[in-house]
Amino acid sequence: MLETSARLLKLLSLLQQPKEWSGSALADGLGVGVRTVRRDVDKLRNLGYPVDAVPGVAGYRLGSGAALPPLLLDDDEAVAVAIGLRAAASGTVAGTEESSVRALTKLEQVLPSRLRHRIELLQQIAVTPAGGPSVQPDVLLAVAAACRDRQRLRFDYSNHDGTATTRTTEPHRLVHTGRRWYLVAWDLDRTDWRTFRLDRLEPRIPTGPRFTPRDVPDLTTTNRGVAYGGYRYQAQIRVHAPAEQVADRFGPNVATVTPIDEHTTLVETGANSLDQIALHLGLLALPFEVQSPPELIDCIRELTTRLAAALPPS
Repeated sequence: MLETSARLLKLLSLLQQPKEWSGSALADGLGVGVRTVRRDVDKLRNLGYPVDAVPGVAGYRLGSGAALPPLLLDDDEAVAVAIGLRAAASGTVAGTEESSVRALTKLEQVLPSRLRHRIELLQQIAVTPAGGPSVQPDVLLAVAAACRDRQRLRFDYSNHDGTATTRTTEPHRLVHTGRRWYLVAWDLDRTDWRTFRLDRLEPRIPTGPRFTPRDVPDLTTTNRGVAYGGYRYQAQIRVHAPAEQVADRFGPNVATVTPIDEHTTLVETGANSLDQIALHLGLLALPFEVQSPPELIDCIRELTTRLAAALPPS
């Protein structure tokens, strides 16, 4: 039989799983009787853990209280939390940088060395994209809650050209690319799926009525909006190479890659600068033709002239 302190920790670990536990199930898991479970539950309550009694099943679940009690995390959960805090400290959610660093410091102080080594290894081999706009926490939480509760969401939205619109949507899910947060939603006014950048979005509270979820859009729809839908310029490029080869040059959050035939591929991408697209294409090292926009063709011609002028005389 476990010692009392060890048993309380194991009981707390069981209760922190998102489910309802009968007294007999907890007793079996701890190797004690139901009366001992009741006494241990009372001890957790005295320590500040809000353990609720579940009516009808003579069971228990961990509720929410006025204060945040200590949490128990297994190895994988601790590593996931630490990585998430380090990502939050990079500033993708406005105002959370300092609090994320404080929380991470507390967590790393008590991590076993084996877990610290795992986290350090991931940090050494992972590259965090920089330069993405930050999102206000209240915006992120409001949109996430609307997705979870399946409630219509109206919001003011600033398009890539600066024009302001008001959208009425059925929010489906949030997408985080490492640099930006996006909302994938059914736009009721346009009767189609749309992708919206959260840093350009201001929710109107309260949210609207509940809705019945629609069929989930495929990954291609989501990637298309993330890759170029929110940018000032959208480009289509015909690349003379198989799609598998082209896909190796573009990440799914940078462009959508669609095979035209066995030897030709359509690439759709976007950016707020034509020079950025032109330079990216120059590094592609594959033959290509610009389909649109015409301004990109002019930009490439001008860039070619500038580069040629920089070369020494032959």
